[in-house]
Amino acid sequence: MPPKVTPLSCHFSSLTTAPGLQRLTAARPVLWTNVDTVTRQQGILHSVMRSCPGLLPQPVRSLTYYSLKKGKRKTVKSVVRRFLRLHCGLWLRRKAGYKKKLWKKKSVRKKRLREHVFCNGTQSKLLDKMTTSFWKRRNWFLNDPYQKYHQRTNLKL
Repeated sequence: MPPKVTPLSCHFSSLTTAPGLQRLTAARPVLWTNVDTVTRQQGILHSVMRSCPGLLPQPVRSLTYYSLKKGKRKTVKSVVRRFLRLHCGLWLRRKAGYKKKLWKKKSVRKKRLREHVFCNGTQSKLLDKMTTSFWKRRNWFLNDPYQKYHQRTNLKL
């Protein structure tokens, strides 16, 4: 015979017995399941999920910051630090891992990691959503090294 389970409700940090729920649970039958059947069902579920990767949840960057006073969108500061937006709407970034474990990378690979690459259209659209119009306006810098890339002519993506 299984032990009698009394319903508990959590109120902040103290546990108290709910007075009205004792009568309700006494009328309901307690359901007991075998642990083996539960693990077998989980095994089947995991094998189905493994065979159909489309069912697994995909990581999504949908975080947008809003101001508390006026409710306007705010810029995600890590985007501004890591990427550069050109006048034509393209975004530049460094290759992934350009600062990581340089001691075990060959010099050719380190040189390739120092290069800048363009973001694709999906990434550019996402980065535009994560920044405000302040970061999308044209800035003119003296001796800008990216001056020849601001105009998108003969540039294939």
